[in-house]
Amino acid sequence: MTAYHLNRRTLLRLAALGAGATFLPVTIVEKACLAQAAPESLDGLLEPVRAAHRMPALAGAFVQGSDVAAIGATGVRRSGTDDRVQVHDRFHIGSCTKSMTATLIALLVEQGMLSWGATVADVFPDMLGKIHPGYHRVTVVHLLSLRSGLPDDRSPDPAIWPQVRALTGPLPQQRRALIEIVLSRAPVAEPGSRMIYSNFGYAIAGAFAEQVTGQRWEDLMRQKLFSPLGMNTVGFGAPGFTQPWGHTPAGCHPVAPGPDADNPQAIGPAGTVHCSMSDWARYAALHLRGARGEPGLLVGTESFRRLHRDEFGQGYALGWGVVQRGWADGTALTHAGSNTLWYAVIWLAPARNAAFLAATNCGSEGGFRACDAAVGAMITKYLS
Repeated sequence: MTAYHLNRRTLLRLAALGAGATFLPVTIVEKACLAQAAPESLDGLLEPVRAAHRMPALAGAFVQGSDVAAIGATGVRRSGTDDRVQVHDRFHIGSCTKSMTATLIALLVEQGMLSWGATVADVFPDMLGKIHPGYHRVTVVHLLSLRSGLPDDRSPDPAIWPQVRALTGPLPQQRRALIEIVLSRAPVAEPGSRMIYSNFGYAIAGAFAEQVTGQRWEDLMRQKLFSPLGMNTVGFGAPGFTQPWGHTPAGCHPVAPGPDADNPQAIGPAGTVHCSMSDWARYAALHLRGARGEPGLLVGTESFRRLHRDEFGQGYALGWGVVQRGWADGTALTHAGSNTLWYAVIWLAPARNAAFLAATNCGSEGGFRACDAAVGAMITKYLS
């Protein structure tokens, strides 16, 4: 099985998604708002989209404020079978994990365990002899805004990727080893000077969190983000044998869950989360409300401003693409994700108090088209 990689088309899709159309933390005590008695079913809207793009399955959700207003899933968990997907099945969301890692970092900053300006030299002083000096002053913000000077890694580097895939042992140790592997060579650009898409940058940001807390990134995410939001279906890697399977981009053939069905665990902070659409909607509501300036959420108002602000005017904040859309009445926040076996996309329209999610279990070009069309159909239905 080939080594799959994260979201090779993300930046192109951020610009293109919806381009053909003119329209197109929740606090602990408030999280029950998302458990509406009967959200509208999206199955009827999603099924013709799924069939038109020949996807095994397609799922979607529409969030209004703190509520899941509509949700649905259609198709099969695995092509060639009649095992129908269910509305609470789990989908892999790929690089949409990135904003989640950035949110964890914001929580650690608020708790005084880390700072936005913390550098590689600050956090890993014992490793500096193994890290190229050009990376010593790389900060948390550099890593999360894709301005670390690391090379574009959307196509696996044959000099690095096999080493990363071969890593074993406890995950914090794997991520320290990843730092040594990835940061041993000179930056391809002066850190902070320009945006270059790097999944490894997010893996290293996750290692920052592990270093200052002494806990695994996975455990931190559950403890500080997912559990407070009531996201109980979240996991890492392929969802499992009784859940939807990922499918190859060539021919949409099913791939059984296992090590070859996702990226190496070491780069989890860049994109290995899976969850149900309803749980992902809880997360979308957190950022939607935060972008609207609502107080009293899991993350503070200033942290949301930092996470969502396109500080460098590059169309990318901290884990979020920042674009202008007419249907959003201005700024929209977005991200796409794919490990080449799945495709997922999230859109937030703060001025419209609305969010849209779509995911499919095939990472082909058709997967992108299907998610794009599903979001467009939801925008037409709910915002026109």
